[in-house]
Amino acid sequence: MNTVPIKLRKRHERAVVPRYNHEGDAGFDLHFSGEDAVTLAPGMHRLMETGLEMELPLGFELQIRPRSGWAAKSAVTVLNAPGTIDSGYRGEILICLINLGREPVTVLPGQRIAQGVVCPVWHAQFEVTSELSQSERGSGGFGSTGT
Repeated sequence: MNTVPIKLRKRHERAVVPRYNHEGDAGFDLHFSGEDAVTLAPGMHRLMETGLEMELPLGFELQIRPRSGWAAKSAVTVLNAPGTIDSGYRGEILICLINLGREPVTVLPGQRIAQGVVCPVWHAQFEVTSELSQSERGSGGFGSTGT
């Protein structure tokens, strides 16, 4: 398994150091580090604290993704999924959760709220041109490949 060293700082003792739960997992759990439970009413979104700060190496990003089981069960997801934490950011990792369900959902201190995936980043080198090559799909947009 490929690894990349990431420096991590806990802002307080409630912060949970991330870990991979199973060999081969792409994502690690991120936990809510607030002191008190937070209830998300239907349609409500809120920034949730993790209590963690990270120093990602240049050439990498941290993607913040929903926890699939929680999303399927309670319709709670990451609003800007996937969220991106850039290598130059040094502040607290905050997770923007939204409750898309019909019932309030209470998030408890220490609860797993999202997953993080460390990904390499490529920068594009843009070249302005007057023509693009032809492709089978062409300019077909939304719905052009079927249902």
